[in-house]
Amino acid sequence: MSSVRTMARQVLLFFSLVCLSCVLGQVTYSIPEEMTKGSVVGNIANDLGLDLKRLKLGKARVYTGGSVEYIGLNKDRGVLLIQERIDREALCGETTPCALHFQLILENPMELFRVTVEITDINDNTPSFTNAEKRFEISESAVIGSKFVLEKAVDPDIGMNGLQRYVLSSTDNFVLKAGSQADRSKRVEMVLQKPLDREKQEYISLLLTAVDGGEPQMSGTMQIFVHVLDVNDNAPTFAKPLYRAKIQENSPRGTSVTTVSASDKDIGSNGELSYLISTSDRHLTELFKVDPETGEIILIGELDYEKAKLYEIDVDVVDSGGLSDSSKVIVDVIDINDNNPLINVVSKSDSILEDSPPSTVIAMLSVNDPDSENNGEVKCNIDENIPFKIQTTLNGFYTLVTEVTLDREVASQYNITVTCSDEGVPSLSSSVTLTLQISDVNDNAPVFDRSSYEASIVENNTPGLSIFTVRARDADWKQNARVSYILEDSSVNGVPVSSYVSVSADSGVINAVRSFDYEQIKDFQFRVRAQDGGSPPLSSNVTVRMAIQDQNDNPPQVLYPVQTGGSVVAEMVPRAADVGYLVTKVVAVDVDSGQNAWLSYKLQRATDRALFEVGSQNGEIRTIRQVSDKDAVKQRLTVIVEDNGQPSRSATVIVNVAVADSFPEVLSEFTDFTQDKEYNDNLTFYLVLALAVVSFLFITCLVVIISVKIYRWRQSRILYHSSLPVIPYYPPRYSDTLGTGTLQHVYNYEVCRTTDSRKSDCKFGRGGSQNVLIMDPSSTGTMQRIQSEKSILDEPDSPLEVRKNK
Repeated sequence: MSSVRTMARQVLLFFSLVCLSCVLGQVTYSIPEEMTKGSVVGNIANDLGLDLKRLKLGKARVYTGGSVEYIGLNKDRGVLLIQERIDREALCGETTPCALHFQLILENPMELFRVTVEITDINDNTPSFTNAEKRFEISESAVIGSKFVLEKAVDPDIGMNGLQRYVLSSTDNFVLKAGSQADRSKRVEMVLQKPLDREKQEYISLLLTAVDGGEPQMSGTMQIFVHVLDVNDNAPTFAKPLYRAKIQENSPRGTSVTTVSASDKDIGSNGELSYLISTSDRHLTELFKVDPETGEIILIGELDYEKAKLYEIDVDVVDSGGLSDSSKVIVDVIDINDNNPLINVVSKSDSILEDSPPSTVIAMLSVNDPDSENNGEVKCNIDENIPFKIQTTLNGFYTLVTEVTLDREVASQYNITVTCSDEGVPSLSSSVTLTLQISDVNDNAPVFDRSSYEASIVENNTPGLSIFTVRARDADWKQNARVSYILEDSSVNGVPVSSYVSVSADSGVINAVRSFDYEQIKDFQFRVRAQDGGSPPLSSNVTVRMAIQDQNDNPPQVLYPVQTGGSVVAEMVPRAADVGYLVTKVVAVDVDSGQNAWLSYKLQRATDRALFEVGSQNGEIRTIRQVSDKDAVKQRLTVIVEDNGQPSRSATVIVNVAVADSFPEVLSEFTDFTQDKEYNDNLTFYLVLALAVVSFLFITCLVVIISVKIYRWRQSRILYHSSLPVIPYYPPRYSDTLGTGTLQHVYNYEVCRTTDSRKSDCKFGRGGSQNVLIMDPSSTGTMQRIQSEKSILDEPDSPLEVRKNK
C-alpha cells in the first residue's frame, strides 16, 4: 500500500513539474568512494546561484527516487553532505563511470535542479583467490614443458586499481605463463621447466601472488602444493658393506645378534625391501636366521666357543622391482665366565672377648675358581663398616682377623659376610656369612641419667614417705650391668644424713626417715653411689639436693599492740582528729614463707564501725570520718590477722582506743576498760544463748507459717465448693496488676534492716498472684473477715519483714 502511495506521489509530482513553469539547472560533482559520513560533496547554493534564505523558504530537499539516500542537503550551510557510506563496487560493479543522479526540489515557486555525483574508484579491494590453496600430483617422470592451469584472482576495483600481474615464487622447476583469452580475461598457467626428482624433493611449495596497480599497491596470495610421485629408478643399498657382531656362547635362542640395514630412495611399492641369507652352508642356516622385513639376525641354535670362534654370514636385500644389494656379517663368539668361586670355611670362632687385641684371628677360609685366566682370578672382601679385615696368606687361603679392639656395648654380635669375586666379565661371586658373638667384660661404670638431682618434699610429711627415684644405667651385660644404690655417709647440721633419708638398694627410691620442719631446715644435700655387680665392681656418684617446701602450719603472731593479762593499753585519739587520722598500727609476723606468710588485716568488731577502718595490707587503723563530741570515749576494736595459706590461719588482737582531748578525761574512763574484760569473758555465753533463741524463733515461725498455709488451703476448699461469685480484690495501697497501673506484673519484696549497719539489703521474692475474694451480699461475717485480713496485710510494723506487692 505504501508503494502505491509513493508511485502516486511521484506521478503527481511529475505532472506538476511539467505543468509549472520552472527554471532548470544542472550541476555535477566528482567524489571518491568510501568518504566518511558528514563529508562535504559540494556547495550546491553557490554552484546553482541560490540564496540560503531561498533554500530555507523553498523547503529545499533532495529527491533520489530510491530507497537509500547517499547524499543529503544541509540547508543552513547550503552544502551537500555524505549521509551513507558509498561503495563503488557495490553500487556500480564493473560499470564505469559510476554516478549518482538525484534532484534538488524547491517550492514557492517550485524549481527542480538536476545533480550528478560521479563516484571515482579507490584501491580499497585486495586481489583475492577463490581458494586459499591449490594441490597438484605430478610424476617425477613428467616431461619439460608440461602445463598446469592455475586459478585466476578477482579484484573488484577497476582501471589501475584492478588486477595487473601475477608472480610465482620459491621454485626452480616451474615458470609462470599468462595469456589472454577470448573474453579478454587473462589465463594463468604453470609450466615445468626443470625435471622433477622425488628423491631430492618430494613436496614443492609455491606461492602465487596477484598484484594490482593501485596506490598503495595491494596483493593476494594462493598457496600451491606439488606432490612429486615416485618411479622405481633407484636400487637398494646397505648402510655398511661389512657388519661385525659379538655374542656370548651361552646366549639363549631368540637372542638378537645384530641388525643389517639397507635403504631405497624410492617409496611405496618401489621402496619395499626384503632381506635373506644367501649361503648353501646348512650348519649356518641352523644357527642363524634373518628377519626379511627388519633385517635383524637372530640366533636359533646353540653356540659353543670351543667349536667355533666366529661365523661369516652373507645377506642380500631386494626391492619389489628386482633391484638388489649384498653385505657380509661377521659374528664373534665370546667365551663366558660360567663358574662361581667356591668358598670353604677351614676354621672359625663363635665368640670372642670384647677386650681381645687387634689382629686376633676369627676364621680361616679356602677359595678356588675352576675357570681359567682372568675368569679364575679371585679376590675376597668384607663390609667396610665392621671392625674386621681379611688377609691373604697362601695361594687360595684367607684369614679373617679383628682390625681394632671391639666394644660389646656398641655391637654385641656381628654377621660377617665374606664375598669372593673373580675377574671375569661379567664377574661371578660367592659369599658366606659368619656369626660372631662378642663376650662382655666389666668395662663400663653405672651412669646416672642426670648429672645432679633436685627434689622437694612438703614439711610435716609422714616418715617413710617415698620422695623420688634416682636411676643409673650400666652399658654392660647381665651381672656386670646389675646396679645397686648406696647412700654415702655425710652429715647435715652435725646429724648423719641417714637419719633424714634412706635409699633402696635395688630401685633407687629415696625415702624420708623423719618428718621435716621447714622452720628448722629448709634444704640439704647428700650423695648416692651406684655400683655394678662386676668383678672388680665399678661405681659412680651423684649429688642430690633436697628442698623442704613450706606448709601453712603456723598462725600469724601479733607483735604490736602487746596483749597483757593484767593491764590495759589504750591508744588516744583527740576529738579534733580529722578523717584519715592514724590511730595505731597492728604489727604481725608469720614464721611461714611464701604466700603462707602474706598477711591481711580485717576489722572484725568495733564499738563504732563507722568511725574506724583498718588497712588490709599494712594493718594501719585510721579514722574514716570526723570525730564528734557524741562519740564515746571508750572504743574497743577487734582486728583479725589472716595469712594467705590453704587453709588460712589467723590471730586476733584487741585494740583499746580512747577518744579524748586530755589525759585526765582518759583516766576517768580508764577503769571502764577493765569492765570490758568481763564482756569478753561472757561473750561465749551470750553467743550460745543468742543461737538458742534464734533457733527457737525459727522453729516457731516455721510452725506458724505451716499452720496458716493449712488454714488458707482449707478455707479455699470451702469457698470452692460454695456457689458464691468470685471477683478480684486489690488492697487499697497496691497498684492495679491487670494492666491499668504502672506495673504489668506482681512482685514480692522482702526488706531487712539491721540496727548496726547503715546499709539496707533488699531481697526479691517470687512473683505474687492476685487476691481473689468471694463476695456474699447477704453475709456480713464474710466481709468482716475480709477486712480483718486486710488490716493484717497493711500493718507496717512487722518485726521480721515488710512485704509489699508491686
